[in-house]
Amino acid sequence: MPSDCISFQSSGYFTPLITDYLNQKENLKPLYNRFPTLENFKQQALEKQHNYNSDFRNVLVNALQQQYVGFNISNSTKRNIELLNKDNTFTITTGHQLNLFTGPLYFLYKIVSTINLSRQLTETYPEYNFVPVYWMATEDHDFDEINYFNFKEKKISWNRESSGPVGRLSTLGLEAVLEVFEKELGPGNNAAWLKELFREAYIKHSNLTDATRYLANRLFGDTGLVIVDGDSSSLKKLFAPHVKEELLHQTSHTKVAETAHLLKDYNIQVNPREINLFYIEDNIRERIILQDGTYYVNNTEIKFSEAEILALLESNPEKFSPNVIMRPLYEEVILPNLCYIGGGGELAYWLELKTYFESAGVTFPILLLRNSVLLATQKQADKLDKLNLNWADMFMKQQELVTKKTQEFSELGLDFSEQKEFLKQQFANLYDMAAKTDATFTGAVKAQELKQLKGLENLEKKLLRAEKKNHADKLERITELQNELFPGRSLQERKANFSQFYLEFDGKLTEKLFANLKPLEQEFNIVVL
Repeated sequence: MPSDCISFQSSGYFTPLITDYLNQKENLKPLYNRFPTLENFKQQALEKQHNYNSDFRNVLVNALQQQYVGFNISNSTKRNIELLNKDNTFTITTGHQLNLFTGPLYFLYKIVSTINLSRQLTETYPEYNFVPVYWMATEDHDFDEINYFNFKEKKISWNRESSGPVGRLSTLGLEAVLEVFEKELGPGNNAAWLKELFREAYIKHSNLTDATRYLANRLFGDTGLVIVDGDSSSLKKLFAPHVKEELLHQTSHTKVAETAHLLKDYNIQVNPREINLFYIEDNIRERIILQDGTYYVNNTEIKFSEAEILALLESNPEKFSPNVIMRPLYEEVILPNLCYIGGGGELAYWLELKTYFESAGVTFPILLLRNSVLLATQKQADKLDKLNLNWADMFMKQQELVTKKTQEFSELGLDFSEQKEFLKQQFANLYDMAAKTDATFTGAVKAQELKQLKGLENLEKKLLRAEKKNHADKLERITELQNELFPGRSLQERKANFSQFYLEFDGKLTEKLFANLKPLEQEFNIVVL
């Protein structure tokens, strides 16, 4: 069965800000540079080539080669790293946390989107080289967000204490997690492959950064994917002038605040701090706070004068970590990047940053909403057909879906709109009579109209409830199918782990994703095997 799709806008799972961005509403155009169309990448490349510091290329390549020491690197990835030394090479980038065993499915969708777009651009613009990049969020410290993954109905967690950057976290203790996972997987060649993959990634690497690099490289290395760890002294040295600007002038706060009025009709994704930097050591990642000319590291006894903190920046730039507001700038300073691919929440905070980028003299990238996917087995697709459903039905709120199907199944007219309209016309005549006789009569007419309309609505609800009971078996099969596809009535890609579907799709999951995901088409894909 071929894959199907529906538009992001009609899926019902994206915020008004993201749907307005996808619809290219005029009020949002000041917040981005170029919209993600194939034609716009040419101009983006010319602008980035002009503004990107070519001296950074050699530093970047050397840092990447050092980061890959000890890893089996494919010829495609090795070639892509070397190509980054050339002025006609650009990156397409996505970023993600170091979720245990990749975490939710959309980790894969981000990377496949990035690789597929790079391939499409290579075909369209052969005069340029395009390198897909996965930027690991190694400096995050929100361990509770990444220390688990779901396998079918089981939450598999890594329970331990954590502080400081998660990428530096020791993998000791993950043997117990693997034992739990192995019991859930059961027998079979595909299950054995997943067990071996987990063991090689997490038991044989000493920290979470290396484990995640191994995992992503094993899954996608043959495609030429380049994995970047921003927790690097040499890379942060390139970013040091922007860190100094932040420490002395708090520019990001000022510039992001200037954008707030353009987003007044939406929920703001993140609010900038006065200083959007952390201080990091192995067990510390805490905010830097400026008070009365002194720089304090939050929740510690560490403090610096202005001269001291600038001297530290000069000698140890790796001790400064950008937060969510400054990390996008860090990525775009370091990489010759044309496009950032992310989820709706990520694009929402990127849309706050264009003024800040302009003040820093850094080209603002094209922002592309990553592919989203609903994975289904052939059995589920057949069940959908038997129940006379379409894929758009599955995206409805469950109560709305049940009501819609009840109305379709019923031989009775369950919609009383016609009767309500007739009643309103009758009362319109009574209002005319009241106006011509006694104006105080109008209130009594209004009360009676509301009472009778309420009565019709109650009859409508009772009839609908009765018909739901009459068709309970079919409706139960419909809700069961929707619950399978949308676990917890949420998007499958935010709950399920790839390992479940690696087994379901007989090891062919990534193959199917590469064949079906088209990053620039802005559609929610349904992939069936």
